Amino acid sequence: MDDYLPPATPGGENATEAIAEQTMGPLLLWALRTVEEFSDDILAAWAERSRLREAAAANVATPASRAALRAFTARIDAEGLPIPSTDWLGRTTPAGAYIAALTGASLNQVYNASRDLGWRQAALHRPGPCPLSVPISGLLDGTAWREAIDYTEAAVLIRQLGTACFIVIAYLTGMRPGEAAGLRSGGCCPDPEPDSAEPQRRHLITSTVYKTARDADGNHRSEGEIRDVPWVAIAPVVNAIRVLERMVPDGELLFDHHAHDLRGTRAGTGSLTVHTLGIRVEDFVTWANDEATAHGLAHEVIPPDPHGKIGTERFRRSLAWHIARRPGGLVALAIQYGHLRTSVSAGYAARSRDGIHDLLDVETARATIDTVADLNADLKDGIGISGPAARRAIKAAATAPAVHRQHRHRPASPPDPRQPSTGRLRQSHHAADVCLQARQGPVPPRHQGHPQSRPVRSHLREHRPHRSARRRSPAPCHRARSAGSPGPGPLGEWLRSNAGRLRDLADAHYRTRTTLQDGTA
Repeated sequence: MDDYLPPATPGGENATEAIAEQTMGPLLLWALRTVEEFSDDILAAWAERSRLREAAAANVATPASRAALRAFTARIDAEGLPIPSTDWLGRTTPAGAYIAALTGASLNQVYNASRDLGWRQAALHRPGPCPLSVPISGLLDGTAWREAIDYTEAAVLIRQLGTACFIVIAYLTGMRPGEAAGLRSGGCCPDPEPDSAEPQRRHLITSTVYKTARDADGNHRSEGEIRDVPWVAIAPVVNAIRVLERMVPDGELLFDHHAHDLRGTRAGTGSLTVHTLGIRVEDFVTWANDEATAHGLAHEVIPPDPHGKIGTERFRRSLAWHIARRPGGLVALAIQYGHLRTSVSAGYAARSRDGIHDLLDVETARATIDTVADLNADLKDGIGISGPAARRAIKAAATAPAVHRQHRHRPASPPDPRQPSTGRLRQSHHAADVCLQARQGPVPPRHQGHPQSRPVRSHLREHRPHRSARRRSPAPCHRARSAGSPGPGPLGEWLRSNAGRLRDLADAHYRTRTTLQDGTA
């Protein structure tokens, strides 16, 4: 089957495994939750922490500040209260800057008082929190996600917030990591101007592309170039960009390392590196799992991906996989899918060979192969198919085993029990191409005018023998009505009408179904 798929890129992008659904679902959930629910609290806490640190550094030693510090320490010692503490180089110590900011004492005064009172040793046995005076507005499972944000965790939370923004942008746009890291504050995603003809205009993201940037002589341009076709941004992506714009100065890179590398270990300018972002994604998973465990949300723990670390490159691949497969549950939200599909149709077809359009071609072909192979197996189990395209589908499915053996194996994700079944077959022109290629050779690719895939539940209907009894049994609403139950009014009438329509369809299918023996005769 690889002979009929788009060629792999030199970097091996076509071989990158998509992130498993059971991993991507909770990961996206926590990223969106962090951006949309927790961001205001985290940014306010970070601003308050920065204010306290600046105030502590500016405090001057005076007799009044010494008296205030003595009163503060005397009350804690007299009542045996926990000592406000922080972790410094792996050791628990009094939170000097926090105490200095609260009391107005200088850092030297706090240092000397901690030494004289024995607080350095006492903090090991009586460590206490350093709550910030910031109101909590974010909710988690219907309740406040924090009683208070601690002075010592504000840096951790601001780092996780930046990582969550990257996950949302990288996954819900399909940008390469370098393109996402190259976005700038203020101009990359302006609000659309009002238009009476199109009141709900979408945000467009202008980014810099690096991988395919070439000059007139074909030489690579390391500074990149503005992407010809802007990205179409859905609401969660716009929210993530707006959060990042609150974290960096106007005109600076959204992932500028000066704003996100809180330790300041790297000199110079530029964004966080792709390697650093990959490490932070893994750290975000650990943090989210700790939060889920602490709040008793075991069902929202992010499980390990069967293919190893998530990294940064796999978000792009995963988006293509889910668009091609059109999943209806755990990860893909219907409204997001609609926006993304529109953007792919409008702009991605004009991109280079290694763009996301070819990823869609690959994943659509893989999905078609899997679907037709499943249909072939079901036909051998005795199911029947009705509809105008029944015989064509059965004949096409007969070639599925040979095609499937040539297709490289992809481990199947376990089904999500929370999602209802939507049927086993989706037919499209592209599916017919895949089946015909095994006998007639390649056909023109989709980006040369090939129609988009479409579901044909109205053309093909499955029959399974064990459903016959269910088909013949009366619907619950009819049983209730025959027993004298009043029914739920207009809703009941609609349910009864719909039940009758479904029974008529089932009866027609039962009379006109075609089996494997009939379809290949």
